[in-house]
Amino acid sequence: MSANIIAIANQKGGVGKTTTTTNLGTALSQLGYKVLLVDCDPQGSLTASLGCRLNENSITLANIIRQVIMREPIPDNPIVRHENENVDFVAADISLAGIETTLINVSVDREYILKDFLDTIKDRYDFILLDCMPSLGMLTVNALVAASTVLIPVQASFLSAKGLEQLLATIGKIKKRLNPSLQISGILMTMVDSRTNNAKDIICGIRQAFGQHLKLFDTSIPRSVRAEESPAAGLSIHAYDPDGKVASGYMNLAREVTA
Repeated sequence: MSANIIAIANQKGGVGKTTTTTNLGTALSQLGYKVLLVDCDPQGSLTASLGCRLNENSITLANIIRQVIMREPIPDNPIVRHENENVDFVAADISLAGIETTLINVSVDREYILKDFLDTIKDRYDFILLDCMPSLGMLTVNALVAASTVLIPVQASFLSAKGLEQLLATIGKIKKRLNPSLQISGILMTMVDSRTNNAKDIICGIRQAFGQHLKLFDTSIPRSVRAEESPAAGLSIHAYDPDGKVASGYMNLAREVTA
């Protein structure tokens, strides 16, 4: 049975996509699943969050996509094993930014390049999580075409919630034209400060606007200084603050995702 491929997507930056990819992925691994994390963002935030330092010989997603476009063999060992966190991952760096332009100029099946790669390895995993860049460009389109489901992190703020409609419209177009089986697994509220009425109002508003058509996960991720510190340490929240409220939140999310 092949992997459930989950795109973690929102064109708004700073909503917790990379944090969610890292910590949901490591929570799933702690539950006994085989997990691959793919950094689809030229900023390489997921790669940095896992404590990976790249050099000129490192194989990244940019190398892989370039080889698939050229119909050449995929480089040996494109997948990095993270023994401490018990996950595999595909790294990214700034060279991936140039791939966006390359993809635009590909005349045939340019939306399927990432899918073509993942199809070769998806039988090895239970879950593959794609950390999407904060845009709706060709890399994000490739991720949505490759995915089985989309998980949408939304910060409990007005501007973050406002961008939802545009993302949902894009997902709708991709489902109609390119990936008919694509489903939205749910909206995840992140960086929630439960002490403020504003956060409660935002969550209530999203539930009223989208709740009839989309799942809002029962789990929400609280705001936490420890969660903001963990990427700088190159650790998931489960390794950095295993008994904290954010680690508990992502473990609960993992159970929801697998239910």
